[in-house]
Amino acid sequence: MDFTLPESALAVQRGIADICSRYDLDYWQRCEAEKRWPEEVWADLAKGGWLGLAVPEEYGGGGQGLLELAVATETLSASGSAGGSAFTYVLTPGFGAMTLARHGTARQRAELLPGLATGEIETCFALTEPDAGSNALGISTFARRDGDEFVVRGQKIWITGVQRATWMLLVTRTVPAAEARPRTHGMTVLLVNVPEAVAAGQLSFQPIPKMGANTTPSNMVFIDDLRVPAANVVGEVDQGAVVLWDILNPERILLAASALGGAEVALKVAVQYAREREVFGRPIGANQAIAFPLAQVKAKIELARLMLYKAAWLFDREQPCGTEANIAKLTASQAAWEAADHAFQTHGGMAYSLEYPVARLLADARIGKVAPVTEELLLNYLATQVLGLPRSF
Repeated sequence: MDFTLPESALAVQRGIADICSRYDLDYWQRCEAEKRWPEEVWADLAKGGWLGLAVPEEYGGGGQGLLELAVATETLSASGSAGGSAFTYVLTPGFGAMTLARHGTARQRAELLPGLATGEIETCFALTEPDAGSNALGISTFARRDGDEFVVRGQKIWITGVQRATWMLLVTRTVPAAEARPRTHGMTVLLVNVPEAVAAGQLSFQPIPKMGANTTPSNMVFIDDLRVPAANVVGEVDQGAVVLWDILNPERILLAASALGGAEVALKVAVQYAREREVFGRPIGANQAIAFPLAQVKAKIELARLMLYKAAWLFDREQPCGTEANIAKLTASQAAWEAADHAFQTHGGMAYSLEYPVARLLADARIGKVAPVTEELLLNYLATQVLGLPRSF
């Protein structure tokens, strides 16, 4: 067994760290406060070719895998962006480039992958619905075939990045959930040109006010007789579940990487404060009540990282990775929350001050325990699918 990262991943780590060294915690605080996309970081990532990691070389990309994307996400997150970094590498390199490289048609790959490699084309992913929530198979957004097009009606919720997206990967039902046998049958993934659909009045969106990760808005999306060419199907009609798993597993792995980086930066902030803050004539970090919880967080970060890299490694080798992706997401999110919570406690009353980044780190860390899948559903998967315990429904 070899636990050394390959040179390709180490090169990514060095390259992203070099870019991140130009942007401190205050920069990320301003982006969050101003609710703006980190344009400067995005431009530097694009200029360095770091957005095209997952795009095959023949389309102008780096030809790398999910492991390299995870390392990039973790490095960016640990630099200070925390949860905000997830959207940088999930929305376009993850949802767009990786999905199309695996499942896109020759035309789709030729038309979109070069732009995805440079960042000129951006993507978002629309699955979650108000009445379905985490029950992805129970969505009701329906795509009806009409000649060479599909006509789509429905709603989506918590769809991040619509404002910037050129294309949306839209998950629909082409067989109603109640009629699908098996339950995974009858799902179809469509590529939607967002600006064209908005201009035609067939797609609209409304931002959702939220407590964190405000560098990218999340939205309610309304789909009203949206017409999509049949040539824009990703994968096969009614067999979209195959594509969906290759979206959801990378999403969980990349969000785990973002959570892990968030845990690292929260721990760093806590340790620095514990070294410098003196009470009763000594640094508060000398007290075991402060030091031991931070040491526990460090151990949990290292354990979560092992599963994160294993899950990405398995995905890149097209081996089953669902269990590993779920465990990585679960443990990294728990480490992020504990790190942020202990950073908050270490700072005491000063954690409430926006002069410090602790409140932002806490809000970002809390996301991972509920999105894109709740901690309870991850545990239910492990209980029923891995341990073989009886299902509760």
